[in-house]
Amino acid sequence: MSNATRDGRLWRPDFLVAIDARKCIGCGRCFKVCGRDVMTLKGLNEEGELVALDDDEDDEIEKKVMVMNDAGACIGCGACARVCPTNCQTHAPA
Repeated sequence: MSNATRDGRLWRPDFLVAIDARKCIGCGRCFKVCGRDVMTLKGLNEEGELVALDDDEDDEIEKKVMVMNDAGACIGCGACARVCPTNCQTHAPA
């Protein structure tokens, strides 16, 4: 599926389809550039399970990572990929 820019140039959106928790450092840069709530920050515990961030459980969290929150809201602009320092995201056309 291709779209066109305002002046008619062809543009193919690449949608965020996955985030690799092993590479993600939880910096939040992608979250800050996305105005569509596609991602959210979660904790990763010692067992490798994703858990909600809660002040009471911070000592059980090994690291914080970005995870998919609302994949259907992604418009495929690619802003999150451009700011990611670890290249932990996978994008694909529709």
